[in-house]
Amino acid sequence: MGRWGKEGQRWPLWTGAAGFLLVVGYAAVGALQVLVWNPLAAVPGATLAEIQAAMDRANESLAAPAVLIWAATGIILAAAILIAALKPAITGRTAAALDLLLLALAAPSHWMASFPAGMGLADTFDISGGDYAPWGKILYAVSALSLVAVIMLVVRRKRRSAA
Repeated sequence: MGRWGKEGQRWPLWTGAAGFLLVVGYAAVGALQVLVWNPLAAVPGATLAEIQAAMDRANESLAAPAVLIWAATGIILAAAILIAALKPAITGRTAAALDLLLLALAAPSHWMASFPAGMGLADTFDISGGDYAPWGKILYAVSALSLVAVIMLVVRRKRRSAA
């Protein structure tokens, strides 16, 4: 089956492991972006404790449970792909495509998970609810590149199967 095939399970294992690590990194950076870096950038000069205290007084929150559930969901899905790659269940190309799809879908789901935190900051401090720290844009760029890569994998696979 070639380097993406099941023989020896080398490529499925490596692509599954690499995808898992990328998703874990994305989830960690995404959670830190919403819960730490963006609030600190949105309210310069204030500590995280001061920001949280002001939000508590305004009956607002960073919605940490939603953000942590978002991060854990991505990690669990990536772990499932890795487990499938450890068994002769999927090829390396399939593991790569699934992990890339997870990373591509991480952007819209990250936006949804971060929306309450952004609105809480906006309502508490009379600012925009958007990203102030640069990491959100970097995460969205990673997702866009992942979407392009998964499309390329699918198109290439269709071309090979048609030939």
